[in-house]
Amino acid sequence: MRIEAGQAPTAAADPMAFRMEDSTAAAGTAADARPLVSVIIPVMNEVRTIAAAVREARDVHPRTEVIAVVNGSTDGSAAAAGQAGARVIAFPEPLGHDVGRAVGARAARGDILLFIDGDMVIRRDVLAAFVAAVEAGADVALNDYHGPTGKSRVHGVVLAKHTLNAALGRADLGGASMTAVPHAISRRALEAIGADALAVPPLAQAKAAAAGLNIRLARRVPVGRLNPPRRARERSRSLEPLIVGDHLEAIAWLSERMDPRGGFSDGDRRRSKVR
Repeated sequence: MRIEAGQAPTAAADPMAFRMEDSTAAAGTAADARPLVSVIIPVMNEVRTIAAAVREARDVHPRTEVIAVVNGSTDGSAAAAGQAGARVIAFPEPLGHDVGRAVGARAARGDILLFIDGDMVIRRDVLAAFVAAVEAGADVALNDYHGPTGKSRVHGVVLAKHTLNAALGRADLGGASMTAVPHAISRRALEAIGADALAVPPLAQAKAAAAGLNIRLARRVPVGRLNPPRRARERSRSLEPLIVGDHLEAIAWLSERMDPRGGFSDGDRRRSKVR
């Protein structure tokens, strides 16, 4: 088992500049064998599920490394992940939402990066569909999950996902988003997007689309059903403001690079006649 010490995230310390200490071969991974797939799992107090999640992830491909970015955990999650075969990067303090993805991407050695969460167990055959999509030519392989849209009040996060995809000229993606797991990206996508952008998944998606990368739907995984405790937490500590803000950040980034109408036609409107 290997646990690499991440520099504590403070005002003066960038968690993306984490330190590697006493690096040895991770359990189940030969030191000289470069993986094809890197599975990245942010973890914070997920001892109930993390070992099973790691075991499923390890079997997604014969050449797989699993990177668990354990941050702010006090329940033994780091040890459980390491014993299950993950390479563990540990931070004593919480990194904040999705920063673990960016940290893990920086450390990944594979040509395909697969992102999952530590609080749910997804079968290896389901995860393999995302790897297969990238092997078949996708740069970004998304969960074909769009959120409920037939309600009288559609959740703000669902609206934000659909809105961003429309602004990107990819209304065909519906509500599919890099905010949701599982999703996978190619090494080419990582280089085009930049690891830092993965801390704000909608921004990463906007950068991928703007770069002309191949973004496609891989498989539908209803993650809400896989993790009822997360749904309960959402009712008491909603992430809606954070995630909607992430999408607004992505739209602002996109707007700075486009004309005032975002590339959409102004039709036959003759505005000069009223000036």
